[in-house]
Amino acid sequence: MISDEQILQTLHDQFGYEQFRDGQKAVINSVLKHRDTMAVLPTGAGKTLLYQLPAYLISGTVVIVSPLLSLMQDQVSRLRERGEKKVVMLSSMQTVPQRKNSLARLSEYRFIFASPEILAQDNVIQSLRRINVSLFVIDEAHCISQWGPDFRPQYLLLNRLIESINHPAVLMLTATATKKVQDDIINKLGLNIDDVERVIKSVNRENIFLTTEEVNSVQEKNERLAQLVQQIGGAGIIYFSSRKQASQCAQWLMDQTGLRIAAYHAGIDQVTRYKIQHQFMNNSLDVVCATNAFGMGIDKNDIRFVIHYHLPANLENYVQEIGRAGRDGKQSIAILMYADGDEQIQRQLGLANLPNNLMIEKFARHQITPDGLGEMGDVLNFYIDNGYPVSEIESIFKKRAFQSEVNLSAMVNYAKANECLRNKILQYFDEQKIVHNVNCCSLGIDTEQIARLGLDRRNKKNKNDGSVDWHQRLDELFFEKS
Repeated sequence: MISDEQILQTLHDQFGYEQFRDGQKAVINSVLKHRDTMAVLPTGAGKTLLYQLPAYLISGTVVIVSPLLSLMQDQVSRLRERGEKKVVMLSSMQTVPQRKNSLARLSEYRFIFASPEILAQDNVIQSLRRINVSLFVIDEAHCISQWGPDFRPQYLLLNRLIESINHPAVLMLTATATKKVQDDIINKLGLNIDDVERVIKSVNRENIFLTTEEVNSVQEKNERLAQLVQQIGGAGIIYFSSRKQASQCAQWLMDQTGLRIAAYHAGIDQVTRYKIQHQFMNNSLDVVCATNAFGMGIDKNDIRFVIHYHLPANLENYVQEIGRAGRDGKQSIAILMYADGDEQIQRQLGLANLPNNLMIEKFARHQITPDGLGEMGDVLNFYIDNGYPVSEIESIFKKRAFQSEVNLSAMVNYAKANECLRNKILQYFDEQKIVHNVNCCSLGIDTEQIARLGLDRRNKKNKNDGSVDWHQRLDELFFEKS
């Protein structure tokens, strides 16, 4: 049995920390007891430690399932910077000889990172069966529920893989999951709900001020956006639902404000995306205009604001994305901009990713080829190849469409709320309400005061250090009203 002293010694020796953050110790204890564990901890809570520390106390290999290449690259780089050499990433970037060499040496690695698509390949599965996998980690585990049915169906095969490698301890990591989503993740992985240890911490990030702003037109939204990024100051992320608008707005904002701004989305080549990510991390960029492709694994502590130009598809995504602000514990702000009808963008995007019954039936009869349907063709191919009957495929997408509409409605209700925004989020995630206070959200705060949060950049010259202390100004503004 591993003692608390050994765990604390490893925490100090391997990671340089003297104590755990809230929730970390409970998760690690569960993992070290070889229990399947669900960890729902807020963004910035240090979830990578939950599998990295046990890896130095147990024999065998840790496999980490990750949804994004950039996220894997970042985590592998951080491990190597710490001096860890026994780490490998199985990805599409490897050449055939590189992949063959990695698979032949799998038993030598302490950490193996891979996407669900890579882990669905027969040669990878056979190689994993030959080694001792002691811990199987699903990072960003909410993707199993949100992406599995209609975007990344290979997530639905992880249950088979877990069993084929003798069911090691399974660790599910996420920052946002309602009780219903938690149960869905556990069921889709083929685990026994009653046997899973759950460590659930509040999604509440008290240092992030929450506000929504209704606008009447695109022009008004753009003008307000330019005003906000200048007034607030510091590093920020602006989220868009459209790649085109992210790129256009990045250029327009740069011209209007003189700030260092770049666009980031899946339409930009991988090398450029990697460069933008590192420029933002190194403070060579002030603002990134991004789709939701940007954010996972961005461990930048001093992001002062997250603005949503478009309505997210659901509150889970929204809380994930705003949680990238204020990881240093200092005052930050999350602003959701909303114009009547914005929800139609998400509704159209959702429908575009879902095939109708006629399309499914024609596909099953080979009257439509996968090539003509893009990613949707790959998804339908997955279900046909894995023996799903047409009626079940139709049922899966019907349920998906219904749930997407329910989630979107909750997001619209948040955008239009005239009550405490923090309590709206807590209620959605089955948490108890808190007593609203003046530095919580924009309920009861005059909009003109919100507009003056950061002071104008022209006032910088009045400060001896050449900068506006926005954190202090925000605190003073809200506590003045108490």
